[in-house]
Amino acid sequence: MALGIGGTLVGIVALICAVWVIYDVWANQKKMSSGYKILWTVVAIVFSIITAIVYYFVNRK
Repeated sequence: MALGIGGTLVGIVALICAVWVIYDVWANQKKMSSGYKILWTVVAIVFSIITAIVYYFVNRK
């Protein structure tokens, strides 16, 4: 079953969002506890686009 261009594009955006959240949590959030880092990582893998939006607004500086 082919996803088509739209499905592929959503998949690529989801992957980029997940990678951005995971990178930012582990590289830039020095004061965040390890438990929260693991939680953000797991949630980013499962709900990538929604997590990126929530993370952006919650951790905005």
